[in-house]
Amino acid sequence: MATERELNKRIKSIGNIAQVTGALAAVSASKASKSQRQVEATRAYAGKAFEILHNLAAQPGVGSTGHPLLTAREAITGAYLILITSDRGLAGAYNTNVVISAEKFIRAMDVPVKVITVGRKGRDLMIRRGYDVIATFDNMPDDLSILDILPIARIATNDYLESKADEVFIAYTDFVNLVTRIPRVKQLLPLKPLDFEGMAVAEYVSAVDLSGVSERVYSYEPEPAALLDVVVPRFTQLQLYQAVLEAQASEHSARMVAMNNATDNAAELIDILTLERNKARQMSITSEILDIVGGAEALG
Repeated sequence: MATERELNKRIKSIGNIAQVTGALAAVSASKASKSQRQVEATRAYAGKAFEILHNLAAQPGVGSTGHPLLTAREAITGAYLILITSDRGLAGAYNTNVVISAEKFIRAMDVPVKVITVGRKGRDLMIRRGYDVIATFDNMPDDLSILDILPIARIATNDYLESKADEVFIAYTDFVNLVTRIPRVKQLLPLKPLDFEGMAVAEYVSAVDLSGVSERVYSYEPEPAALLDVVVPRFTQLQLYQAVLEAQASEHSARMVAMNNATDNAAELIDILTLERNKARQMSITSEILDIVGGAEALG
């Protein structure tokens, strides 16, 4: 059994750790709340943008133009996967779960898959496990703007247009609430505005009422086909932007839960060690009393 001094050191050490985890939980709770508001605010915009894109794609004559980002390739020879994780750990199984989903997807594909990572944790794991990582991005700001993800979107769209990849997918964590997060792998390119199921951020625009949207007639300036050249790349950027926002909100909520659990576990462990310390102190006092009594009897 450990001595009273050793137990006191352990209790003090665990108490210090509990203070750190408690502070991290408080910071993550603040960031999670802010990210949640940002995510919910942009979902409505994504829905309206999708409604416009859906109507544009359904206009007479637009389908025959064959916009390159809307046209599926007949032969699939390669694909890209944009993997979104965090830069830091201490977030429970957040990074592991999305990486596992990405690995399952890569193994299920019949063609080579190249990986673009967003976040150091995903980059390190994918490189360590031997995957073909062609680009990495990290240190995404908490106040994320569309400009921050433009380099990622540019690589994906340019390489798709240059036929370096015939399909582009996103692996991210969908934020449901502060305690529920779902890893997802969804298609980014080619875009399917008339059949959006299975596409990235489809769950965010699922509430959009598309009944009659394709039949509505609007006057567009310039022509719908020319307008698609602007709208489609921007909607692709919006999909990626929304996915990164969802991942950030999921990261902060996962870290908040993990740090709260760590703080609770530390408090429970301190209670156990305090009981052991009291037992050790009692045994020490009892031993000293027995020594005194034994010495007195020997003197008598």
